Amino acid sequence: MTEESKAFTIRELYDLPAAVHLMTAARALHMGRTMAYDLVRRDEFPCRLLRYGGTYRVATADLLELLGVPLPEPGRPAAVESI
Repeated sequence: MTEESKAFTIRELYDLPAAVHLMTAARALHMGRTMAYDLVRRDEFPCRLLRYGGTYRVATADLLELLGVPLPEPGRPAAVESI
């Protein structure tokens, strides 16, 4: 299994930056490059997209919400051990 196809752990999801590349979001959603860009082209990607020229980013908070991973409370670190 390659690093690109390896599933994220909860800890890795919480360690993501505020916005991630489209392929990082696709990996978290277990979808490939072709499907991700096809959904983008049809305006059906399941998270809000931020576009900078030809580059797409996904807000990590949107990705966590879609995956059902609780967002950490403001000012408090994520309590991964309790999940």
